[in-house]
Amino acid sequence: MTTAPGRRSSTFTRLLRHGFTDPSAAEQLLDLDALASVRSDPVLLEALGATADPDLALRGLVRIVEAGEEGERRVLLDTLVTAKPLRDRLLGVLGASEALGDHLARHPRDWQALVTYESADLHPGVAEFEQGLAEAVDPDSLRVAYRRCLLTLAARDVCGTTDLAQTAAELADLATATLRAALAIARTSAPEDAAQCRLAVVAMGKCGGRELNYISDVDVIFVGEARDGVDETKAMQAATRLAAHMMRICSDTTVEGTIWEVDANLRPEGRNGPLVRTLSSHLAYYQRWAKTWEFQALLKARAVAGDPELGAEYVEAVSPLVWGAADRENFVPDVQKMRRRVVDNIPADRIERELKLGPGGLRDVEFAVQLLQLVHGRSDASLHSGSTLEALRALAEGGYVGRADAAQLDEAYRFLRSMEHRIQLYRLRRTHLVPEDEADLRRLGRSLGMRTDPVAELNKAWKRHASVVRRLHEKIFYRPLLDAVAQLAPGESRLSAKAAAIRLEALGYADPAAALRHLEALSSGVTRKAAIQRTLLPVLLGWFADSADPDAGLLGFRKVSDALGKTPWYLRLLRDEGAAAENLARVLSAGRLAPDLLMRAPEAVAILGDPEGLTPRTREHLEQEVLAAVGRAGDAESAVAVVRGVRRRELFRTTAADLIGSYGTEDSPAEQDHGALVDRVGSAVTDLNAATIAGALRAAVRERWGDTLPTRFAVIGMGRFGGHELSYGSDADVLFVHRPREGVSDEEAGRAANAVVSEMRRLLQLPTADPPLLIDADLRPEGRTGPMVRTLKSYEAYYRRWSLVWESQALLRAEHMAGDEELGRAFVELVDPLRYPMEGLGEDAVREIRRLKARMESERMPRGADPTLHAKLGRGGLSDVEWTVQLIQMQHGWAEPGLRTTRTREALAAACAADLIPAEDAQTLDEAWVLAARVRNAVMLVRGRPGDTFPSDPRELAAVGRYLGYEPGHVGDMLDDYRRTTRRARAVVEERFYGAAG
Repeated sequence: MTTAPGRRSSTFTRLLRHGFTDPSAAEQLLDLDALASVRSDPVLLEALGATADPDLALRGLVRIVEAGEEGERRVLLDTLVTAKPLRDRLLGVLGASEALGDHLARHPRDWQALVTYESADLHPGVAEFEQGLAEAVDPDSLRVAYRRCLLTLAARDVCGTTDLAQTAAELADLATATLRAALAIARTSAPEDAAQCRLAVVAMGKCGGRELNYISDVDVIFVGEARDGVDETKAMQAATRLAAHMMRICSDTTVEGTIWEVDANLRPEGRNGPLVRTLSSHLAYYQRWAKTWEFQALLKARAVAGDPELGAEYVEAVSPLVWGAADRENFVPDVQKMRRRVVDNIPADRIERELKLGPGGLRDVEFAVQLLQLVHGRSDASLHSGSTLEALRALAEGGYVGRADAAQLDEAYRFLRSMEHRIQLYRLRRTHLVPEDEADLRRLGRSLGMRTDPVAELNKAWKRHASVVRRLHEKIFYRPLLDAVAQLAPGESRLSAKAAAIRLEALGYADPAAALRHLEALSSGVTRKAAIQRTLLPVLLGWFADSADPDAGLLGFRKVSDALGKTPWYLRLLRDEGAAAENLARVLSAGRLAPDLLMRAPEAVAILGDPEGLTPRTREHLEQEVLAAVGRAGDAESAVAVVRGVRRRELFRTTAADLIGSYGTEDSPAEQDHGALVDRVGSAVTDLNAATIAGALRAAVRERWGDTLPTRFAVIGMGRFGGHELSYGSDADVLFVHRPREGVSDEEAGRAANAVVSEMRRLLQLPTADPPLLIDADLRPEGRTGPMVRTLKSYEAYYRRWSLVWESQALLRAEHMAGDEELGRAFVELVDPLRYPMEGLGEDAVREIRRLKARMESERMPRGADPTLHAKLGRGGLSDVEWTVQLIQMQHGWAEPGLRTTRTREALAAACAADLIPAEDAQTLDEAWVLAARVRNAVMLVRGRPGDTFPSDPRELAAVGRYLGYEPGHVGDMLDDYRRTTRRARAVVEERFYGAAG
């Protein structure tokens, strides 16, 4: 078949037209003597071109022909060109599976298994497969017979004789026959063991559901019983040997390869439990110890091999436990964990290629269907199917899933499973990854019928179906809930009110009846608002159910929607702004504080849709807005009302950012740097309160004195306020200082300063819908008995003559916050020598600080409080860490400039950098301080009022746990971790604070 140089042969051109990617190599193969009798037959070329990979199919055909005897070769080629069924089947398999081509090259006569084309051959069952494996007497012959059966099964699949569901069922039936054959071989090799016990093999997972992959672990559970007169212990040992041998027969790799792994890890106690148990032992475990996921796995339990009566008894015995799982105590938190995608263990470079575990993957469909089966199967036996597609169909027929949604999911699932099948069929390897290589993608696309541009068509279809799953897998839980309260067309199935309540309860709603009323109020009617709500609610309900308090989330959404439903921008914001709806769901269902702030001014919801909306405003920006508002107001009270409104809005911004950063969203993971979260909250609330005080000060002065007060006046932040470490519920600790203006008497200046302080405090505590800002001046000289405000000279005289060591310690936090900047700086310069004494503290001062700390621990801890869980005063809590750091500041601040800061974490880092505390100890203290600060923030966010200890209410405690990053059902771990972290911190405090005085 030679051609002139530079010209391509007509065969080359025809090969290219028929889909060969390497026509030159294919031309050389066709020139081989082995194919001389068929090389010019147009039927062969057409058939090769119809396969998924014509090059692969031709190579496989050549290998089979060359491996056969002369007579067999002629029969094969003659049959190939004259019998279309064989041609389609054999070449179809060779073009789709390199592994089955390898098998045929090793066993060239096995092509004859594809010749028969009787109607009974089209859909074989377990009996037919058992017949095909009947001659297998050892592991090698079983592997050969298994591959021969698999060859016929794959041929029916690639030729379209069977659809996805039929292929998966046949694969499961072949696995059943293989398990029976392997068990028979094991029994034959150990007849004495077989005589002592009854052994049943129960298939689980995809094999149990008759929806198996080409290559998948076959999940099983073994049940054994002693035969009459045999000791149970000996019988179980014998059964275990038989079961282990059966597993090895299937799983071991021999010269004929392997079949598949037999996985018994779904058994009670997993790998740590006995391989074989009696039926009573299984039941005892399931009744006492089993987790929800184990009952989910038992959905698919099916007796497949061994003693049929024992297997049937097992399935019958566990069935009531499976369908009663939804009544178990921990079902709701278990469900929340099961619904949350676990993709953390998938490498980032693989997650987009994951057909099974990635977003929009097969497991999304399977888990959603199984969960709905568990919830509703207890009262509807029609849902008791191990097959995902059959169960999905039953859920749609019963109204548990919308018909349109079920149809879309069915189509997507079939497509994704078909992709999975063809990917695994190529090399018969267990994988769920979509290949990256262009040739592999081309073969995959062509195997699914895509011929124009296989790679582009495949990627487009795959992304479309994955998108459908991603969009619907959550909505199918919730859309029927809306149908349950909606007017449906005649003949449409709907979820009954009882079934809807059952589903809501299973998803974590404590008051399903109230939830249904909210859904009806939100989604009923024919208005545009109701239509948009019906679109939004299925997604929102999922986000609410992902929280610790779904009921509060749904109620809050109804309140916000009632308040804003008629404003056109609100629903448009939620519909179009992407993250806005999820952000709102997180905020509304995470506790009381943020929703309370939002309800007082619902228009603040716009913050959640603005890409920059969750970024805290700077103090300069806030002061500018506040002072401008005061300047426009008619009187002091209306001015401060506006100022407090700004504070409320900014508190909402801060709480929303904190919650969303702590919870994370679907597109943005939770913030891992918890210290950064605490710092952001502390700085934002401090800046906000400073701006609020500045506004109240300006309003009080303008009301009585116009633009100029007779005395210069400054507000000094103290405590957490001065340290930029305020939590949501903190008071603002302050000192007030003034200095008379030139020509103003001390008496007049003092009266003006005191009047301003009184008016500021009154204005900031007026009863309104906005949260008050409480100003606490108890850290002033002489405490509550001393004057509220002093001149700078008076402070100087007091501190020079009377100051105590605790006052010097308190002044470590002093920072100018509002009013006259020059006066504020002068005050700070005045107190610097007190808080950072030259040469540090003397031994008497150190002893006094330790005595004060010990006294505070014994006297100020609330009666009955658990000292291991009190975030402020408890062991290793905020006070412990802060006093330790402050002692270092007072001892070494004079020499180390980095220690001259009002912020605890900054001072601790500076102390570590200066080698004043080991890095490990500094980290231990920092972790404890951050954790305790987050606990206080969490309590305020969840309860709407400040607190220093974990809530006792279970739902509130769970909400604190979610904020701190713990999954549902893990509050015990949270408390253990808190005690462990603070116990380590206390050990550092004992050494560094109560240790040597140096």
